[in-house]
Amino acid sequence: MATTTYALDPGAPDAPYLGFWRERHLCTLTTLRPDGTPHVVPVGVTYDPQARLARVITNKTSAKVAHVLAAGPQGAPVAVCQVDGRRWATLEGRAFVRADPERISEAERQYTERYERTPGPNPSRVVIEIELTRALGRG
Repeated sequence: MATTTYALDPGAPDAPYLGFWRERHLCTLTTLRPDGTPHVVPVGVTYDPQARLARVITNKTSAKVAHVLAAGPQGAPVAVCQVDGRRWATLEGRAFVRADPERISEAERQYTERYERTPGPNPSRVVIEIELTRALGRG
């Protein structure tokens, strides 16, 4: 990554940016509550630039899922971010809750690859898919 803050196409990241997203880092997900205030929580995130998606696996009863669903069919504006010292990377887009078993399985596979641990069984699991519109970072 460059030494200054920059924006890039989330579907065509440069090698350092993508490399940073492949490192094992805890991230944050920012959703908006119905009153418009931000709700920020720690999550694991996977980044799939070819699909222009970021994914977060979670329980269907979580507040983050409720916030995304409350936004309606147009999706919810969200951001995911990770930080390592002075390096940071943010992905922005519209989030949708997906309960399709194939989508959940793909999200679990990518999570296992990035975080080097398999998520435990959870019949209440869903995936928040973020259709990416912007990528920002500083290296």
